[in-house]
Amino acid sequence: MIRLVFILLLPLALFGQNNVCFEIEENLNPSIDALALFPKYVNVLNCIHIYAEQSISDSKVLHAAAIAAELLDNNEDGIIDDENVKNALMDLYTVMPLFAYEGSNAEEILFDNFDDLMDNNNFCAGAVLYNNEIDPSSPGFWGNDASVEEVLHTINACSHVEIYPDVFGLEPNSSEMSDAMDVARGGQFLTIPSNYPEEGWYHYDDWTCDYECMAMEYLYWCIVANMGLLDNNMICSGISDEWELCTAEEFEVIDVLMHAVIINLEYKIPQLAPDGNYCPNQSNLDNNNLINKKIIYSLDILGRLVDKRYKGIIIDLYNNGSVLKKINY
Repeated sequence: MIRLVFILLLPLALFGQNNVCFEIEENLNPSIDALALFPKYVNVLNCIHIYAEQSISDSKVLHAAAIAAELLDNNEDGIIDDENVKNALMDLYTVMPLFAYEGSNAEEILFDNFDDLMDNNNFCAGAVLYNNEIDPSSPGFWGNDASVEEVLHTINACSHVEIYPDVFGLEPNSSEMSDAMDVARGGQFLTIPSNYPEEGWYHYDDWTCDYECMAMEYLYWCIVANMGLLDNNMICSGISDEWELCTAEEFEVIDVLMHAVIINLEYKIPQLAPDGNYCPNQSNLDNNNLINKKIIYSLDILGRLVDKRYKGIIIDLYNNGSVLKKINY
């Protein structure tokens, strides 16, 4: 039992002190009513603008920034992976609001002025994050940290859906993704069915979520399943009412249509799960100095020991204490 606990917690110990090369600045747009109550601001690669309320800790603000950067620059070389995504996000003013709690004054004022932001300031906000949804010690871990999910929603809504409509279009019969989702749900349902067919593996039942909303959620599940972020018994049990494919292998074998989209190099969808660390210059230095280093052991993203035959995300620990994150196909 002790050994099991040690292995599960090891990644948290390794990455507990997150290395994030961003700075929190003062709000650059205090005169815009919708943003006036956000004193903390981070510019993420000129693509995503994070605005946070005062009560949200700096570590949580920087965590959200690191997750956003890792999803945009998945190989962490300091260059956004998809130039089309970069241009789309920069053509808009893409924001990620961080609220203290649901119904805060900052949230109410932002939403009261949101239509004006969209019409006159060319804003895009695909999602929001609340203070209790951010956990720097458990990046992307379902139930603990919603940062990966909400940042993905923002990137997908403000770029992929617009620049690749034939692939990621949200409307019925509009794209490869909508066709794949119909298969994943066991049929095309414009409203929530009373019961989903047994052959489906995606069965979201939120009555407030229309078909396009379902498609956006489906894209999230596909990306994180492929990353291996759901490969945990507790997570798998917790999400089973909505999504059944918990491992990257299950996703590849069962959701064939969408797996082909997610790994298609043309769209540069992130393949590696973010770990909350983003400092590309240091990462490049570490990578360039791997000569003469020896791997002590390798872990998957949940801290389980794996060997070189393992397919998926691997964290290699070297004899000099350095760490390298990679993906094996």
